[in-house]
Amino acid sequence: MTSRHPWPKAVLFDLDDTLWPIAPVILEAEKILFAWLTEHAPRVAERFTIATLRQARLELLARRPEFAVDLHALRHAGLVAAFEQVGEDPGKVALAMTEFFAARNAVTPFDDVVPGLLWLQERVLVGSVTNGVADLQTIGLAHHFRASLSAREYGRAKPDPGIFLAGCAALGVAPHEALYVGDDLLLDVQGAQRAGLRAAWMNRTGKVNDLAHEVRPDVEVHSLAQLTGWLEREHA
Repeated sequence: MTSRHPWPKAVLFDLDDTLWPIAPVILEAEKILFAWLTEHAPRVAERFTIATLRQARLELLARRPEFAVDLHALRHAGLVAAFEQVGEDPGKVALAMTEFFAARNAVTPFDDVVPGLLWLQERVLVGSVTNGVADLQTIGLAHHFRASLSAREYGRAKPDPGIFLAGCAALGVAPHEALYVGDDLLLDVQGAQRAGLRAAWMNRTGKVNDLAHEVRPDVEVHSLAQLTGWLEREHA
């Protein structure tokens, strides 16, 4: 029986909410950061709350949309503004950022992730393309990826086709030879497909595709185990 597609030469992944849940990690990291502020920058903690710091970042992003490609710089700038507003030493912001990102990288991959990455490594090139600021080295998964690219490094964010093309180039494959896997229908699935890649929708939470008239993933999966099963069936 002839397969419908040749085997992809590369599989590229989104990270947050595709390989690990991120919302609870960010919430915990912001609590840890606020505890640090309470001890080391008390005037900031007295004037602001976690919620008002978050709102100030959103307002800053609205005024300066270029921060969308560098969430690290956005958070840093937001803290600098808060420190300056209350008369705290903005030189402490670097220490605050170190505290936050240590906690932000304390992610727990879904159970299927490491087995799935090991399976893929034996068959294809594995890479990542992310808008986030996760540090794969700190997380302990960097050795699974031949190449990793972030919006912060590239200068443009998904769904810009350029970042997908740069991810393919980093692995030495053409777009049509790659499969992109991500949880966001617009940023990941539609973005990758418009750049010429095939795209798998990683739908871990059983969402309904409310954009089905506009976005049609090449495959919808709920885990890396389902993804590898699909690859075997469709490309054997």
